[in-house]
Amino acid sequence: MPKVGMEPIRRKQLIEATLVSIEELGLHDTTIIRIAQRAGVSAGIISHYFGGKDGLLEATMRHILSQLRAAVASRRALLDVEDVEGHLVAIIEGNFDRTQLSESVMKTWLAFWASSMHRPQLKRLQRVNDRRLYSNLCHQFNRELPLDQARDAARGLAAMIDGLWLRGALMPERFDVDAAVRIARRYAGDCLHRKP
Repeated sequence: MPKVGMEPIRRKQLIEATLVSIEELGLHDTTIIRIAQRAGVSAGIISHYFGGKDGLLEATMRHILSQLRAAVASRRALLDVEDVEGHLVAIIEGNFDRTQLSESVMKTWLAFWASSMHRPQLKRLQRVNDRRLYSNLCHQFNRELPLDQARDAARGLAAMIDGLWLRGALMPERFDVDAAVRIARRYAGDCLHRKP
C-alpha cells in the first residue's frame, strides 16, 4: 500500500520523467518502462495513477498548460482592467514564457500536437487549449473592435503566436524569443489601431 501523501510526489516525478524522456528519445521511444526507470518507480505505478502512457501524456500536457495559464495570469494581474493592449501583450508574453521554452517542454508540445490528431483524449485537450487562446484574444480585441474584426484579429494573432512558437521550437538554437514577442505585439497593435 502506498504511503499517504505520496501520490502528488509520484505524479510530479512521473511527469518530469516523461518530459525528459520525450526530449531525449521522442514520444515513440518513450515507453512506460523507460519513464518508470527514470522516475525510480515501478511501471505499475504509471498504470495506477494515469491508466497508461496516453493518460500520462495527457497529465503532462495538463501540467504544461497549467504553467501557461499561470504565466499569462500573473502578467494580467498586474494590469489595469481597461488596458486592452496590455492584456493582449500579457497573453503573447505568457505564450513565450520560460516555462514554455525549455527543450523538454517544446518537444513535448510538438509530440502532443502530432498525437492529438490521432488520439481523441488529446484532441479534446488541444481543442480546449486552442479555444481558450482564441476566446481570450477575441474578448480583448472585441473591447476595441467590432466583433467581425475582433474575430479576424484573434484568429490572426493566435496563428502568429503558434507559428512563431513552432518555428522557434523547430530551430531552438536560433530562436529569438524577443523578436517573436515583438512581431506578435506589433501585429496586435496594428489590429487595434487600424481604421475600419
